[in-house]
Amino acid sequence: MNTDKGRQLHAIGYMLAAVLLFCLMDAGLKTLSAHYPAFQVSAIRGAASLPLVLVWALWTDGVANLFRVRWSLHLMRGVLGIMMMAGFVYSLRTLPLSTAYSIFFVAPLMITALSVPFLGEKVGPSRWVAIGVGLIGVLVVMRPTGEGVLSVAGLAVLLAALAYAISAITVRLLAKTDSVQAMMVWLLALMALGAGVLAAPDWVPVRGEDAWLIALLGVAGALGQYAITIAFKWGEASLIAPLEYTALIWGVGLDLALWGVLPDGMTWVGAAIIVASGLYLLRRERVHVESEHP
Repeated sequence: MNTDKGRQLHAIGYMLAAVLLFCLMDAGLKTLSAHYPAFQVSAIRGAASLPLVLVWALWTDGVANLFRVRWSLHLMRGVLGIMMMAGFVYSLRTLPLSTAYSIFFVAPLMITALSVPFLGEKVGPSRWVAIGVGLIGVLVVMRPTGEGVLSVAGLAVLLAALAYAISAITVRLLAKTDSVQAMMVWLLALMALGAGVLAAPDWVPVRGEDAWLIALLGVAGALGQYAITIAFKWGEASLIAPLEYTALIWGVGLDLALWGVLPDGMTWVGAAIIVASGLYLLRRERVHVESEHP
């Protein structure tokens, strides 16, 4: 009992660390987005983390398992990864981190909705209501005033969230046959290659002063991915997943420290609606699982 409790506490620590690392990575992405096209930043993000993740994958899982994979789903996930990263990076050119996070938090709601057609899961009326309420929260954040409901940047975040949600569904399918190491390596490799090809016509020479920032992206992205993998391996998903919402706290802090901006009152209201809907869905999922496995 004590051992299990200790693992849960360690999982919480790893999850909090993962969220912080990803927020630092996103701050780096936002900084780079002011100087380079979105596809180029996406390629840089993938290439920066790939060497570290590849060394870890070869050390822990060997070469053979990296190639025993379902290539069609990996290619699909690569395309989705490029869409997600490019859309998110594009939005960060004009949106504060906290606003982008507030909109992106709709992704768990999308995953629940998409699990019906893609995985054949059953979603009851109460969870559909929670999804609808969460979407209302998105509209509050992307209101006609403020950022604007038709803001291209706001829509880019929604596209990124949708790509992330579909990618999460493919992970559930891939996890049945492919290793975590293979999923991480091929996502980064395909992102670096695919986004690099798309960025080639408008490629901007990388400035020497940005080398440390690119190194930060690589280290933070790789360590964050490792930490979140360990967190979900050791901890209960219903306990760990809500900690992703702490990104909003870090986002506000980074916005204030680096760019001197804060979200306005309506953005906070919309974010609260989205987060509350997500937490409700997680709670309902836990009740559903416990009822099936007494």
